[in-house]
Amino acid sequence: MNQLVLAVAAFVGTHFLLSHPLRAALVARLGEKGFSGLYSVIALATFYWVYVAFRAAPAGDYFWTAGEPIWGVASLLMLVASILFAGSFVGNPALPSPTAKADAAKPVHGVFQLTRHPMMWAFALWAIAHALVAPYAASLVLTGGMFLLALGGSAGQDAKKAKLMGAAWGDWSARTSFVPFARQLTGKAKLSTLWPGLTPVLGGIVIWLGATYVHPMLGAPVVGLWRILG
Repeated sequence: MNQLVLAVAAFVGTHFLLSHPLRAALVARLGEKGFSGLYSVIALATFYWVYVAFRAAPAGDYFWTAGEPIWGVASLLMLVASILFAGSFVGNPALPSPTAKADAAKPVHGVFQLTRHPMMWAFALWAIAHALVAPYAASLVLTGGMFLLALGGSAGQDAKKAKLMGAAWGDWSARTSFVPFARQLTGKAKLSTLWPGLTPVLGGIVIWLGATYVHPMLGAPVVGLWRILG
């Protein structure tokens, strides 16, 4: 368990350090390609450490029983996460792209009507869903780390993009929300904007069905629609 805590801390900590305070200095010294290579090596190495440590950590007792209602909630969260993830690649000014400012100037569309950080929230929802159905110590260390990385990364991304893009990101932030569905719940956006569009919904359903289908092949429980079908 100590190894898992250290591995998760290393994975999350190096992501934060390399994405924010150390990035500029390392890019200046190594160049963009060199930095990307270093980032990838460290990310893969620490992820592998997390994987090995998680497999070796004792499961221990569950803190609560994950009954079928909890499994249903977790499946729904994963479907929403899949839709957010599927739609996060189209016109996303948060991604490193030469068209970021142009994307930020466009009308808010798709999953960005729900949150300006759909990819990060997809990871956060993954963490919540897995914590709900696997509430033992090792699982909570892993999912807690991923949740912190996703939302802390989103906050850091806001700060970095505000510095890089200035007013363009400020305008985009004013027209979108950090927390999913916040604009709809506070009346700043119409309820009709809860529908992100057919493409991300269909893409998300495909991802959800595929991921849940292979889930038991990876030694995990049967989940999602396949759990209902038996």
